[in-house]
Amino acid sequence: MLLAERLQRIVDLVNERKSIRVSELSELCAVTEETIRRDLDKLEAEGKLARTHGGAVSLAETRTEVPYYEREVAFGEEKRRIAEEAVKLVRPKDRIMLDASTSAWYVAKQLPDMPLTVLTNSIKVAIELANKEKIQVISTGGILLSGSLSYVGPLAERSIDPYHFDRLFLSCKGARVDRGLSESNELQGVMKQRMIDAAEEVVLLADHSKFDVQAFTHVAGWDRIDRVITDAGTRAADVARLREMGIDVTQLSS
Repeated sequence: MLLAERLQRIVDLVNERKSIRVSELSELCAVTEETIRRDLDKLEAEGKLARTHGGAVSLAETRTEVPYYEREVAFGEEKRRIAEEAVKLVRPKDRIMLDASTSAWYVAKQLPDMPLTVLTNSIKVAIELANKEKIQVISTGGILLSGSLSYVGPLAERSIDPYHFDRLFLSCKGARVDRGLSESNELQGVMKQRMIDAAEEVVLLADHSKFDVQAFTHVAGWDRIDRVITDAGTRAADVARLREMGIDVTQLSS
């Protein structure tokens, strides 16, 4: 197979399957994994796909997220109250991460101006914190997803590697008690996984609309989550099962 033919086949496979791993492409194209990695780097530079940690994802797939302005107003009061509770966990000089969720943005809005280090892959969060002079903000950089106003991709993932954080506040597209957390976007999911790996404590901010939802890509099992803050609309059975798993659950009253 000629180089041009192989590159086109890779693009076709990625678009057809939405996402694919290097090992699969290596087998399908009958070349080494190192060759596939070089091909993927070339195709990403040409804007034909997006690289992930272990393969590639269709650019069309990265645009499946609900636009930020729509998510910002959905269950806004629940998210505001959840964020209010989350901020109680933050102490001066903490090093925390806020993901690109609207729930994390609500946390950023309510954080007091005190000595903190905050890493985020969200443009909205970074802008929200910009006027708080005592908070040092680290922005990841990376591939910008216009729908979520967030950075993802290898550069964003690598920017987390040098650091260790006291706490991560994140949300997700779906949270099922039998399967864990999931996201609609693979690149966003991988970014959340890297954040989880770098945090001493992981706090899930999940209003009731997140539960019993299964999104496209797996993010983490419940064994990686230390705390959950949710609202009164979440089913008592789900709260009970999470507590049985040893997770500290705060359910706000109505």
